[in-house]
Amino acid sequence: MGLSENAKEWIKDILVAVVVSIVILQFIKPTIVREHSMENTLKENDYILVSRQAYALFGDPESGDIVVFRSALKTPAGKDKLLVKRIIAVPGDTVAIEDGWVILNGEALEEPYTKDGYTASELEEVTVPEGYLFAMGDNRQNSMDSRDSRVGMIPLEDVLGKAFFRLYPFDHIGGLD
Repeated sequence: MGLSENAKEWIKDILVAVVVSIVILQFIKPTIVREHSMENTLKENDYILVSRQAYALFGDPESGDIVVFRSALKTPAGKDKLLVKRIIAVPGDTVAIEDGWVILNGEALEEPYTKDGYTASELEEVTVPEGYLFAMGDNRQNSMDSRDSRVGMIPLEDVLGKAFFRLYPFDHIGGLD
């Protein structure tokens, strides 16, 4: 006694859905923002999509990209903490912070995405080494980022992908800049 034709169709549909889901998850990582460091661009509990293959398929990370990366910080469960930050400088760039301004390669950055419109810390000019990125949160007064020695410069191999789309909250659904 075999399966009915209807049962076979259901099993086939379920298998196709599982295979499609596995393929999609190889390219896209759904992520929930857990901190306030990217306000006002991203808020706590925003649900975002991260392209795992963006840099493998479309070129190197660029200043202004929002990325998710594995940090040396630990979660309460002892796992590597994932952080969401904006790339400020890429390998070979110089970056400094003076009088509330981020200076990239000798030029003050216009950063309309920052929460308070300025960066209230100082940083002597540093050059980003090959294989690393310098990133900061948009909420500069409440962000643990490359300015902090506990995070530091981000090894490229720790970047999980580029955040490109917000799914939730629904009234803010859309692409990320």
